[in-house]
Amino acid sequence: MDGISLELPLFIVATFAGALVAGLSGFAFGLVAASIWLYILTPLQSASLIIAFGLIVQGYSVWKLRGALDWRRLWPFILGAALGVPIGVTILTWSDPAFVRAGVGLLLVLYSLYALFRPAIAPVKSPGAAIDAVVGFLNGALGGITGLAGILVTIWCGLRGWPKDVQRAVFQPVAVATFLVSALWIGAKGALSADTIELFLIGLPALFAGTWLGLKLFGRLDESAFRKIVLVLLLASGTALVV
Repeated sequence: MDGISLELPLFIVATFAGALVAGLSGFAFGLVAASIWLYILTPLQSASLIIAFGLIVQGYSVWKLRGALDWRRLWPFILGAALGVPIGVTILTWSDPAFVRAGVGLLLVLYSLYALFRPAIAPVKSPGAAIDAVVGFLNGALGGITGLAGILVTIWCGLRGWPKDVQRAVFQPVAVATFLVSALWIGAKGALSADTIELFLIGLPALFAGTWLGLKLFGRLDESAFRKIVLVLLLASGTALVV
């Protein structure tokens, strides 16, 4: 920020909006917040704040859903994600991230459009822990490349046909693991600045307020509405990556 009077209110509004959407849907905090942040913050500041705030939003939501957590279902996804994040970050060192993000974005757009307009299909039966770990690995790699920490696991949970509480009890802990590994990588590289830490502290009240309201609204969603919201956010995520 360079001191323009509107920048701080915009930052706070974007933080609240991102937390509200994440509390409601379980993901997409970075998509919503960064759509405004990138006009007033550097890319590094935006990425660092997405990870820091994402850890809090997802961690709080996971705590609220702690009664629904099934670690026997979760561990393959989390293990895969923890291994995938460093691979994703490494890919950025030798590839053009713009092409990678555009390719992933196109796949998200095609999938979400197909899922929104297709007739209902039978859920995918359990393929075993190994496949879940592969999905977690790819999700972690994508998170390392794009900062979108739970996209592929969210899609996989939808394909499995799990109820909305079960879906969130899977893809949100995986997102927390992905954000945590990413935070460790950023911290190890010494990329945090004093300005970023100050913005983090300023945005905390808006973050908590948005998350609380989003979780309240989530409790009023039925299964069909939740599915549509997730797919629309996936479509928006893909469109943003392509653009």
